Amino acid sequence: MKQYASWAAFLGLFFCIQQPSFAFEGPYFVTYTHQLEEQGNLEFETRSMTARRSGGDRFLASAMEFEYGVLGWWTTELYLDGQGTLGDSTLYTGSRWENRFRFTKQEHWINPVLYLEFENTNGADKTLLEVVGHDSQADLTAPNATSRLEKAREIEGKLLLGGNWRGWNFSENFIVEKNIAHAPYEFGYAVGVSHPLALQARPNRCNLCPENFQVGLEAYGGLGDTWDMNLKETSQYLAPALEWTMASGVDFKVSPSFGLTASSIPFFVRFGVSYEISQFARRFHK
Repeated sequence: MKQYASWAAFLGLFFCIQQPSFAFEGPYFVTYTHQLEEQGNLEFETRSMTARRSGGDRFLASAMEFEYGVLGWWTTELYLDGQGTLGDSTLYTGSRWENRFRFTKQEHWINPVLYLEFENTNGADKTLLEVVGHDSQADLTAPNATSRLEKAREIEGKLLLGGNWRGWNFSENFIVEKNIAHAPYEFGYAVGVSHPLALQARPNRCNLCPENFQVGLEAYGGLGDTWDMNLKETSQYLAPALEWTMASGVDFKVSPSFGLTASSIPFFVRFGVSYEISQFARRFHK
């Protein structure tokens, strides 16, 4: 917990001294849009979830994200994951290195983006940043001392498709994941739709203006694997989402999530905070 407190203090310092810049990634927690980070911009974000396992104790899992726009068509991110379970322990569960590559410069009615990620986590990770294969709530029941011994070094690829129409954002993700040590390939999906409460911004900055709020809905789940590719014994979720961007540039998200199958967690809540620093490399150099 001391480690997370140190990072929180570091982020708080940046929030106070930097000028705001606004991101356009939507209110989603699992679904990715086709938008990339602007070249030279750096974004800090925490994505957290809290849930109670069936027959188990409540846990809080969090992923701290550092996202940087390397080029106009390439965004890279580093995730640091951790979790704490009541009556058990709190621990660091691993890291993820993510890269997204956009194929087109211009905006089209549908925009493809390639996503590649390397995960180096352990079995105690509970962030649920994606759901693939036959993932289920049963995977979260083992004590931390046991599950942390399981290593999960995986390569994940996604095809991200997205577009905007009259203020609406439509995003579709197809996921393929493979553990380096063994088969099979696992498949999953995520889809989302969102819209701001108002399209036209007011001339004066404010916190509670309608255009500062986005509402959305995302659905995601597993599609089985190469051994058993079907929806039987898979987890499926439906999650409304709300995003609030303050005039300072600090962004808040919340999403109550509902499990739709017996394998799913019946209910949990996601929440997150993010902040983007424009042209970070230039400011750091100065």
